[in-house]
Amino acid sequence: MALKNLLALVVLLGVVGVSVASPYENPFRKSQSNPGTMGNLDLDYYRYKCPQMEDIVRRVTIQYVSPKPTLAAALLRMHFHDCFVRRRSPNLTLKGYEVVDAVKSALEIACPGVVSCADVLALVARDAVLVIRGPWWPVPLGRRDGRISRISEANLPSPFANVDTLKKNFSDKGLNTKDLVVLSGSHTIGVSSCGLISSRIYNFTGRGDFDPAMNPNYVMELKKRCQPTDVKTIVDMDPGSVDKFDSHYFDAVDQRKGLFISDSALLNDWETKLYIKTQVWTRGASFNRDFAESMVKLGFVGILTRDQGEVRSRCDLVK
Repeated sequence: MALKNLLALVVLLGVVGVSVASPYENPFRKSQSNPGTMGNLDLDYYRYKCPQMEDIVRRVTIQYVSPKPTLAAALLRMHFHDCFVRRRSPNLTLKGYEVVDAVKSALEIACPGVVSCADVLALVARDAVLVIRGPWWPVPLGRRDGRISRISEANLPSPFANVDTLKKNFSDKGLNTKDLVVLSGSHTIGVSSCGLISSRIYNFTGRGDFDPAMNPNYVMELKKRCQPTDVKTIVDMDPGSVDKFDSHYFDAVDQRKGLFISDSALLNDWETKLYIKTQVWTRGASFNRDFAESMVKLGFVGILTRDQGEVRSRCDLVK
């Protein structure tokens, strides 16, 4: 039965993952919301340069993610990280890098020096989410890899941020408030550790209290799992639905069960709160479509094209 399901998945990926020959216009070009990102990408960029590229990416991704579905969250996070930090090499400290490395190695055998690490990561993230039955989105291609990375440009959203800071983080990248709340929905999969929430549940204001934005019953559940000095124990980001890519994350946030301060903060802005309530009321009717649209936009953030940057032979090494 497992083999039958895997074969069905391969067929599904083959159907939805075939690129159509057409340029894909940069969504930021018309709005000028991100003037530093003006290049266009193409769904069919590798048709002649490396025609088997997407099949190779798909095959290796399935090989790694099918037996270990938790990799999907890690790979999605890695793509997000790459988009927010000037298309540098993937962060080798992040879980899931072995998948990117395996895909890149296979591509270097088939088409040496052709496919960028940035494109590999964008495709791997999409295909990994699809392996766990999440939404599919088109991935326009033609990115180049960055040569430099400045910590001052690493404007990554923090799990401790309030909603105004989060909105600025996203706005700085040309993404809007809807993108913020929609992409936060990726917390429906993945885990964190007790160390990131310890002060929130044990000593929020220095008086031995917990964050009043949290559901007291949820705090009690977390305390059973996380002792005050525990920094390593794993905690689900979406309690009750961590293994499934769905809209349950919004139900959890609405019930004041957001794991991070940044999750709970989404209830403090009328636009993000309205989106959360809408997903709860409609049981996530638009979430998959919205997520796909925001992922396409995210894929254009900070891109390098044409003669910018480089194409690395190894993702962990600048030429």
